[in-house]
Amino acid sequence: MESNDDTETLKTLPLDGWHRARGGRMVPFAGYHMPVQYEGVMAEHNWTRESAGLFDVSHMGQLVVSGADVDTAIEALMPGDFKILREGRMRYSLLLADNGGILDDLMAARLPAENPFGSEGFYIVVNGAVKFEDIGHLREHLPDAITINHMEDRALLALQGPKAVDALNRLVTGVAELVFMRGAAFDWQGHALWISRSGYTGEDGFEISLPADAVEAFADAICAEPEVKPIGLGARDSLRLEAGLPLYGHDLDPDTTPIAADLGFALSKRRREEGGFPGAERILTEREDGAIQKRVGLIVDGRQPVREGADVVEADGTMVGRVTSGGFAPTLGKPIAMAYVPWANATPGTVIHLSQRGKIHQAEVVAMPFVPHNYVRAGA
Repeated sequence: MESNDDTETLKTLPLDGWHRARGGRMVPFAGYHMPVQYEGVMAEHNWTRESAGLFDVSHMGQLVVSGADVDTAIEALMPGDFKILREGRMRYSLLLADNGGILDDLMAARLPAENPFGSEGFYIVVNGAVKFEDIGHLREHLPDAITINHMEDRALLALQGPKAVDALNRLVTGVAELVFMRGAAFDWQGHALWISRSGYTGEDGFEISLPADAVEAFADAICAEPEVKPIGLGARDSLRLEAGLPLYGHDLDPDTTPIAADLGFALSKRRREEGGFPGAERILTEREDGAIQKRVGLIVDGRQPVREGADVVEADGTMVGRVTSGGFAPTLGKPIAMAYVPWANATPGTVIHLSQRGKIHQAEVVAMPFVPHNYVRAGA
């Protein structure tokens, strides 16, 4: 989960009272009071895998970036090929520092002429813990002709799980026609929605941007469907870990490059050939020769989870890497983790050792995701 700062004044989500009324246990997270669980992490995790869970992700930053030659402008800061991105299509990308380190990972969609935001260009969703830093970075580095609108009057929900499409299609006709990584404008009771078929659990599902003043009524309506229950941050974290999805501030940071993070797929072919994004020389060299370390998946022996912060160690106890996410995987019934290990030790099947609180744990490097993704792709 994203970084917290318990000393700051916490903000409230538009659904704060709604969560509390439904028994949500609220905790500080990314500067907000947010629900960590309702019935329990294990039950909520399994419900989402089997049915459909509703997640409140309104803490995240919803931005619309528009203006003349906006494609070229954002390509100067990110390694994706945005010029060929068609209307309604989405792309996972990375906001990069000059040294090639990752400032944030994000989702960007090219907006069609008809959309709820009032501007053409790109709808970009950034991580909540760093959204104001991201906005500052964009404003500093984008040309004056580019406009950045922070859509603070909108909420964001994620409906995830194999039965999400059945529940949502009863409320919003037509969403079943979307496929993975595509979005479109919809209407619900006179409210303008932007819905994409995407998410952060590895399951099929949708992310729904809607006016903050309509979110409580919508949440009531969708949770009235028999497939849907509200789900907290705890299960969101265990689901994304099983899906092998990195979390900014934990598995990704400004000292980590896309190659070390095993996110080379975010470098599109044309951008690899042309460069022109921050840190391109370093990143492309690492792509050819390897980085010092690489993010890998681990299955941990035994039943005890190894948590973030544990060391990857050699036989003599020398620290050579670190665990960045770890926990018990309810779907697999065993502990799993993600860690940075030396490039030479990143091959699946490699046995490594982890040190946590003076105890050594054995683990095996495995391919990710730990649990297969269930996305509904075009042509499937």
